[in-house]
Order: sequence, then C-alpha cells, then structure tokens
Amino acid sequence: MSHIHSSAIISNEACLDSSVEVGAYSIIGPHVRIGSGTKIGPHVVIDGHTTIGSDNTFFQFSSIGAAPQDKKYSGEPTLLEIGDRNTVREFCTFNLGTIQDGGVTRIGSDNWIMAYVHIAHDCQVGNNTIFANNASLAGHVEVGDWVILGGFAGVHQFCKIGAHAMLGMNTSLTQDVPPYLILSGNPASAHGLNIEGLKRRGFTREQINGIRKAYKLLYKSGLTLDEARAALLEAQKEHPEATSHIQQMHDFLGSSTRGIVR
Repeated sequence: MSHIHSSAIISNEACLDSSVEVGAYSIIGPHVRIGSGTKIGPHVVIDGHTTIGSDNTFFQFSSIGAAPQDKKYSGEPTLLEIGDRNTVREFCTFNLGTIQDGGVTRIGSDNWIMAYVHIAHDCQVGNNTIFANNASLAGHVEVGDWVILGGFAGVHQFCKIGAHAMLGMNTSLTQDVPPYLILSGNPASAHGLNIEGLKRRGFTREQINGIRKAYKLLYKSGLTLDEARAALLEAQKEHPEATSHIQQMHDFLGSSTRGIVR
C-alpha cells in the first residue's frame, strides 16, 4: 500500500486498518492492532500485545508496547491499550502491563503527550490529559481525566492523580493528589485549585465555589482526614450545584492507598 513506506517492517500477523500510515524504518510486531486513520511516523517500534484505536499520531523514535521495566516480568502476554485521537511526540516509551497487576497498561483518548514521556507498566491514564516533555510515570500509576503534568514531573509507583489536577514543572510526587488541585515542588505540596483549568472546561462559578469550599475543608481547616471527609458530605448540602464534584473529592480520599499530598 502506498501509505506504508517500503522500508517499514510489518509482521504478516499484525492487523492494521487499510488507512493506517507507516513511516520509514518503523517496525510493527505480530500482536499489534491499529485502527483507522492512525499515523505512525518513521523509526517507531510498536510491539507486544498492543491495541491502538483510531486517528492517533505517533511521531518518530517512540517505543510502544515494549516489555515492562520490571525484573519480575517473564514474557507473559500482557497488554497495552491506547484509545483514539492521541498525539504522541518523539522518543516516548509506553510499556505493557504485568501479571502482578491487571495485566494491562491503558491510555485513553484525546491525550497530548510530548517528547520523552515514559508511561510504565500497569498505568491507567484517562482522557484529555497533557504530559509535557520528560514527564514520567512509574508503574501502577492512575491518572484521571484532564490532568496536566509539567515538564520533568515524576510520579512514584502506585500514586493516583485525580481529575483536573495539575503538577508543575519538576514536581516529585510520592503521594496521591485529590481532584482539582495544583501541586509543585520536591517533595510536592499543594498550592490551591486549578481554577483557570476549570474555567476553560466550562465549570460555573457556583461549581467552582463549591470546590473551593471542599479545598478549604481539606487543607485550611485543621481537620483530620476523617473529619474532612465527613465535612465534605455536609458541604454538598451548602453547594448543591457542586454536589458531584465534592462527592468526587470525598470518594477519592476514601480510595487513596498512599495518603494524599497535604
């Protein structure tokens, strides 16, 4: 096919939609599945049991679906799943999952992933995220929708980052991040709410005020974590427009296993 460069090496067992473009010297392994409209640049390696959706763009020199950087990995047929409309810039590395977890690394849709980003085994990345250059996730990290990671941000294994949170440049994260927060530093510390991001995404003033109330209960009131969680339930009555958002923060606190940045 004219949109497959003659120097590309594609396994006969790989399954590519007829509209997929593959650049010069790229290599695609036998267990790879790629959906319509996806463009693979030159010198990209896609291997492992990797499924890629539609209308993605992979720039040159990325390694997608390679074995986990985990010494326990013994060649098990674990997975990498990537959604639709993602942009993946140069030199990114996304690894397969491991059987010690769910066996799958997942990246959602509409993500903007810049150069040299590493997404390790068993990570679960949502939709509409932005990963700036050199941001890195260790294994088993969960990243919610609309999260932004600044350049060179590093996330410790098993951490969770709630939806709409933002990590500044060079942030070193070793604990969980509740939704809507801005963090920076080494170690990371909270610096308020991602107000500008919420406005850009259509949150109303009433919703933002409710989220502000939740933030103050968690970070400015002197309450213990259990007391703050109980107070969040009461805050929903005061801010009915923000009930679902305050509940989201409450539920996140209950699911945290590493403790939150506080």
